[in-house]
This record gives sequence, structure tokens and C-alpha cells, in this order.
Amino acid sequence: MEASKEMVKLAAAALAEKKGEDIQIIDIREVSVLADYFIIANGSNPNQVQAMADQVQEDLAKAGYFCSQVEGYQNASWVLLDYRDIIVHVFSREDRLFYDLERLWRDGKTILDVNEL
Repeated sequence: MEASKEMVKLAAAALAEKKGEDIQIIDIREVSVLADYFIIANGSNPNQVQAMADQVQEDLAKAGYFCSQVEGYQNASWVLLDYRDIIVHVFSREDRLFYDLERLWRDGKTILDVNEL
């Protein structure tokens, strides 16, 4: 549990460092066995989306956490980084609006501040 909280904090900071937009953290422990947390953010262009995903992977790897699966990196419209306990979704603005994961996972608890973890 503590590891997933540390991963969330590191990932959110990495996304913010690359100017990620509207970073949302959703605690899904009570509603799914997929993971403990979803982190959702978007970038304004494909290069930024890839840079955000790269920064998350780099910062988590430095802390000893390695991504088990990466999906969508080449297209950079929706990059999914699966760390088992947390799943990071980095979207283009358009795809984030289209898929609206926040609505789909509204039964989860939105974390407004990483210090709440």
C-alpha cells in the first residue's frame, strides 16, 4: 500500500514537471481489483504526451519501480503506463475528452491533493 502511494506521488510530480494538464488521481481500491490508483493527465501535443510518459518512467525507475506494460506510446494520443498498483493515463486533450475516464470511474474517490494519501 505504501509503495503505491509513493508511486502516485512520484508520477504526479513527474507529470507536473512536464507541464501536464489537469492531473487527476482516483483511488479505485474500493471499486476495482485492477489497481489501487489511476492517474490521469493530458498534454497539448504528441511530443508533450510522450515527454510526460518518459518522465514518469524515468522518475519511477530511479525509485526502483518499473513499468510492466506501456501501450499507445507511438501514437501519443493515449499512453497507458501499467505499474500494477497504479495505472497512469496520459492523453491528448481530444482523446481525454472523448474517453472521459473520470466519468467512467466516478465511483472511485478523487484525491485532490497528493498529501492526502
